[in-house]
Amino acid sequence: MPYFYSVNKDVQHEIKLKRSRFICNLHYCKTLIEAKEYIQQINKEYQTANHNCWAYIVGENGENAHSSDAGEPSGSAGKPMLNTLRKHDMTNIVAVVTRYFGGVKLGIRGLIDAYAMAVEETIAQDSLKKIVNYSYYSINLNYDFIEKFKYDIGELSAEIYKINYAAKIDVTLMIEDIMVTGLENYLQEMSGKKKITYKSITL
Repeated sequence: MPYFYSVNKDVQHEIKLKRSRFICNLHYCKTLIEAKEYIQQINKEYQTANHNCWAYIVGENGENAHSSDAGEPSGSAGKPMLNTLRKHDMTNIVAVVTRYFGGVKLGIRGLIDAYAMAVEETIAQDSLKKIVNYSYYSINLNYDFIEKFKYDIGELSAEIYKINYAAKIDVTLMIEDIMVTGLENYLQEMSGKKKITYKSITL
C-alpha cells in the first residue's frame, strides 16, 4: 500500500445507542509507548466508565497492531475498532472508545456495530493527513545544466528543497520514498556522465 493516514490532531466524538454512551478518542502516536501512554491517560480520565476499549496501529507500514475488548465480550469491541482503522489505511493512530452502559444490552452484533460506528464517525470529524516519508539528496552541478536538471527531476516527481548559487550550484532534493528508484537511477546516470556529483543525506 503506497500511503497511510493518521489524524491531524486529537479528535473526540460521542454516539448514543439504547441509552449507552460511546465516546471515541483518536490520537496520533509514533511509537508503541506513546500509544500505551495515551490509553492509560484515557483510562484515568474515564475511570468511572464501564469500559475503555482500544485499538492501535503503529509503524511505517502499519506493522504493529493490537486491540483490547477491555471487559466487553470477546471480539465485540477491539477488533471492530481495529478493522475500522485499517479500512481507512491508517497507522500511527490509537483509538479508545469509552462506554457508559445505559441499562439495555446490545448483544454481540450490536456491540460490534456500535464500536465500529463510534470509530467511523470520529474519523469523519476531521480530514486525515497523509503520512509521507521523504528521501533527500545533495547535488552539485554547473550552471549550464541547471535548467535541464530542473526539468528532469520534475518529471521524476522530485522537488527542490533548497538551492544555493555559488561557483557551482548546490541543490538539495526531496522525493517521496515510494518514488526514489527512478530518481536514483537518473542521478547515477548523470553522475556517470560527469554532469553532477551527488550524495544521499539526512535532514
